[in-house]
Amino acid sequence: MNHVLAIDDLSFSHGTREVLKLATFQAAPGEFLALLGVNGAGKSTLLDILAGLRKADSGAIEVEGRDQRQWKPRELAQRISHLPQAVNASLPFTSEQLVAMGRYPHTDRWFESEEDHKLIQSSMERTNCWQHRHRTFSTLSGGERQRVLLAACLAQSASILLLDEPSTFLDIEQQLHSFSLLQEESQRGKVCIAVTHDLNLALTHCTRILVLAAGVVKYDFLPSQAHEDQDWLKIFSPRLRIDRTSAGAPWIWYQ
Repeated sequence: MNHVLAIDDLSFSHGTREVLKLATFQAAPGEFLALLGVNGAGKSTLLDILAGLRKADSGAIEVEGRDQRQWKPRELAQRISHLPQAVNASLPFTSEQLVAMGRYPHTDRWFESEEDHKLIQSSMERTNCWQHRHRTFSTLSGGERQRVLLAACLAQSASILLLDEPSTFLDIEQQLHSFSLLQEESQRGKVCIAVTHDLNLALTHCTRILVLAAGVVKYDFLPSQAHEDQDWLKIFSPRLRIDRTSAGAPWIWYQ
């Protein structure tokens, strides 16, 4: 399989606390991976390392078959977009200006081309925030800000999208819409990795499920295989059981 992203034995510690310990997985074009785990499992840390925002203590990361450290920051930004868990809400930019920042890795001396403007508008329309383009980011609601940030990731036109809880603050319809958009991106040949606590969103939209626990990728399976070893559910709560919908898809029930 032609992997776009590969990590091998990745380790990272906060002081004396070992967050990641020999974490390993690969991702190929067209895959939409859900990264699951309880609070503090290291999900955000792992995305930060993959995005080049943190440095691992040990292990290897390959992007498009090349060591991550060999890419220049601009080159890496052309290939990896990153939606962090939290962004300063008081940023003094309009929504359109913030989305335009997603084009900076591709622009010539900070000037956007006509193609850039088309991508900015298209991304904002796809995330249902084009109508907010002239509003200052700080005046938006949490859900509106999240849609603007997702638009910036889409506008970046990267082959790898790393998204830390992309459905945060969104109402149910927008949660479904955001995961459908990411599903579309993966179907176009991109790699999407989304951290989420919504197990059913993950099982419904993603092509692979990764469960991070004890610093390693403890489980790695297809949604259709979710029934085969149900021990993965115990990591989250003893009050969960898995069943199937009328269409035969896996579904998590709460007890």
